[in-house]
Amino acid sequence: MRYKQISNTLFINNRSRFTAKMKPNTIAILTSNDIKHNNADDMMGFTQNNDLFYLSGIDQAETVLVLYPDAVKPEHRAILFVTETSEQIKIWDGDKLTKAQASDISGIKRVEWIQDFEKTLQLMAFEADGFVLGHNEHIKRITYNQQTQQDRMIVWIKEKYPLHDLHRVATITRELRPVKSDIEIDLMQKAADISVESFKRALRATKPGIMEYEIEAEHMYHLTKSGGLRHAFKPIIASGKNACALHYNTNDDVCKDGDMILMDFGVCYANYNSDTTRCFPVNGTFTERQKEVYAAVLHCLKEGAKLLKPGTLSAEYEKQMGKLVEEQLIKIGLLQAEDVAKQDPEQPLYKKYYMHNSAHHIGLDVHDVGLYSRPFEVGMVLTCEPGIYIPEEGIGCRLENDYLITEDGNRNLTAAMPIEIEDIELIMKKNN
Repeated sequence: MRYKQISNTLFINNRSRFTAKMKPNTIAILTSNDIKHNNADDMMGFTQNNDLFYLSGIDQAETVLVLYPDAVKPEHRAILFVTETSEQIKIWDGDKLTKAQASDISGIKRVEWIQDFEKTLQLMAFEADGFVLGHNEHIKRITYNQQTQQDRMIVWIKEKYPLHDLHRVATITRELRPVKSDIEIDLMQKAADISVESFKRALRATKPGIMEYEIEAEHMYHLTKSGGLRHAFKPIIASGKNACALHYNTNDDVCKDGDMILMDFGVCYANYNSDTTRCFPVNGTFTERQKEVYAAVLHCLKEGAKLLKPGTLSAEYEKQMGKLVEEQLIKIGLLQAEDVAKQDPEQPLYKKYYMHNSAHHIGLDVHDVGLYSRPFEVGMVLTCEPGIYIPEEGIGCRLENDYLITEDGNRNLTAAMPIEIEDIELIMKKNN
């Protein structure tokens, strides 16, 4: 694996907390993700089901985890099923995990081959009253027209055991996963540290005439060299007017002298993610207007981040962030105070220039699981990402950091990433 093996105490503790919240006498079944295909025999890179990884640490396809804490026989209480390797598989695809390796990574004593899953489950299922099954549930994203291995497991369980009760893995993991352990925080800090150096490399490479994808390549070079698994998400390298499209990521335009670049990017390390956004001038020097807009957004970031503390409700946080942006839009001349005073509060005028929310959970998923009706708690990691987008001026500016909620406020995991105007210009000037 690219990353240093994670202490299996993380997964042992995660399983203990998970099973404590299961319904009595139920069996939890978590499956790995599929390997997705492109065209013909080409395949996309494998990404693990994060709930399975959270409970086992196994980063390999064709894996099933079975948890039955109320089983009469101790050997039935936790079983990990993995792919049995063969000489043919070794020749074509390389080694797979042995039973001993899978046990060492996960901390699960009993490991079996995947082909023995059905007959093993049958020995346990008739003692149980129900199953706890996974599905790709997320409050911010909906999966359309995709059948996953989890979906197929649900169908199979319903056919094989139609009178058992069914329960959802998500109701447990969405409660547990938002609060990070010390080990998880260290992994997220590692992802953030890689992203800091990746950004500095991108800054040094930027100059008029460079293509957006060349800047992406500079980021990707350092990410890969430093042991990152992959981009946390497809990065946005948006120059000029492209920065006003929130999810622009074709990254195929030329960066022109006088324009500003919005770079929204993240690093996935050991399946844990960072998510940051920075803006910088193509030629290394901000124009006066760019400085004005940038300073307004930076003010909102600094003041808004102070609201990320225990007990804060997401809805109240977003309301206050909107007020901060509104004040700055008046200050830089995009809104008039008298118009704001008589606006419809249900349709605030600032939405023309700032149309998204600012804070989301981050962890194993970039937009990590969790209910936004739940107050912020110590151990949660959230982003703060205000922005101002002015299509008529070809300026889009968003700034984003990752914050760990602490007892006395928060800690910025991405504090080392340059963000002040003077620091950014200094780095870019040294390259010229």
